[in-house]
Amino acid sequence: MRDSARQTRSHLVRLFEQQGVRPRHDLGQNFLVDLNLLDLIVRQARLSTADVVLEVGAGTGSLTERLARAAGHVVSVECDPHVFGHLRQLLGSHPRVTLIHGDALESKHALSPEVLAALRSALRQVAQAEAQQAESLAGDSGNPWALQARDVTCKLVANLPYHIATPVISNLVASDLPWSRMVVTIQWELAERMQARPGTSDYGALSVWLQAQTRINVVRKLPPSVFWPPPKVDSAVVVIERDAEAQAAIADRALFHQFVREVFTQRRKRLLGVLAGRSGPEPSGERRSDPPGLPARRTRAELQKLFAELGIVPEARAEELAVGTLVQLANRLAAPS
Repeated sequence: MRDSARQTRSHLVRLFEQQGVRPRHDLGQNFLVDLNLLDLIVRQARLSTADVVLEVGAGTGSLTERLARAAGHVVSVECDPHVFGHLRQLLGSHPRVTLIHGDALESKHALSPEVLAALRSALRQVAQAEAQQAESLAGDSGNPWALQARDVTCKLVANLPYHIATPVISNLVASDLPWSRMVVTIQWELAERMQARPGTSDYGALSVWLQAQTRINVVRKLPPSVFWPPPKVDSAVVVIERDAEAQAAIADRALFHQFVREVFTQRRKRLLGVLAGRSGPEPSGERRSDPPGLPARRTRAELQKLFAELGIVPEARAEELAVGTLVQLANRLAAPS
């Protein structure tokens, strides 16, 4: 392996000293310096030439190089200009790598348009290459089943900066991109929230949003010592797989996303009261209009009947309900009253 790909502590210290800068805490710059863990992340990604990889927080490019060897294309995002300069020097001419200097997020609720455009362009290019390869290998046999082009998917593989990990993951799940798998390093606390069970303090909107559509597996807990500079908390390598069947059970994903956020904003209040509180009449006596993206309003009597049909006790709080029950409730609320 080239020295440039060996992201060891000594290599990074020397690189930053040469540039006269220090890692930026505000950008969540904690570089993974255990090379075995970098290789583990790539193995867990299960990459092929039919995959387009999104890497957020590319750093000095050590993981990027590994990804580019196995994937069809890599879209790599880095916002620090000093680090990006090194990244561009290392990989700027690589034919299967697109480098983006900027933020991966447009806002906490949306991925960057530039990132989305780059991913869609890469998906088209990789799909075309897969189709051409399948046609070439099929030859002149005339057998239409001889070889078929593989489905092209998008995968998030990254040592994510802690402060943007939640919106990056959440917004990718919410997107219409054909994503299939994520392998990310995140804060241990965030990994616990993702897997949290009903009735626990960690169970919240993110838990429900992800568990309703994905399978989550914590591969390894990481101590601070495997990073430079070392963070003050433990981390985790987490694999998130898309569950297409579970996702299809959600009637309106945009509405479900808003519903989950809304009910967990007041997680300790009785859910019936939360939903009824936004269902009452205006002072004029007219019923309020429904904001876009939120479930249709119901009267308290309608909600009580719906709760009974779903087996939800009137005293239930959102934090006590299983993911499947919340999906059923959101689906019923999505239907016309």
